[in-house]
Amino acid sequence: MTVYETDLPGVGRKFEYEIDGDDRLVVLIHHDGRREVFRRPSAEADSEKLFELSDRQAREFGTLLEGAYFQPVDLERVQVPLGEEIIEWHEVGPDSSAVGRSLADSNVRHETGTSVLAVQRADETVGNPPPEFELSAGDVVVALGTRAEHRTLSDLLSD
Repeated sequence: MTVYETDLPGVGRKFEYEIDGDDRLVVLIHHDGRREVFRRPSAEADSEKLFELSDRQAREFGTLLEGAYFQPVDLERVQVPLGEEIIEWHEVGPDSSAVGRSLADSNVRHETGTSVLAVQRADETVGNPPPEFELSAGDVVVALGTRAEHRTLSDLLSD
């Protein structure tokens, strides 16, 4: 993790957080406590403002990011009652070959080894969807399988 810090006289302080290659999140903290958050896709590109928070909002949101209310677990080390099997959620990408195809036609079970437990579409949840259930971009597939099987499913649903 690389963080760049710059004083901005008369304004406050700017922090840039490298998230992927040249892609950065930029946080501008004003002297009055306001925070502006920007995304800068590359050194040559202009920053895009994502949102602004008051000092109080930023501190409350920061506690969420810090994990004060929920601590995720390291899935590589956690023991689950299903043995090697875990349940994960996968979003169907807009360019996925599975879009508009049924679970059976997509060969999800055979290709990935996972079992689809449910599909969330907007506010609707379809539990134990039948083989003829057609996937749409943006659907969230809830599946049971090993970590390796989930990686294969993720590849299938994102491509």
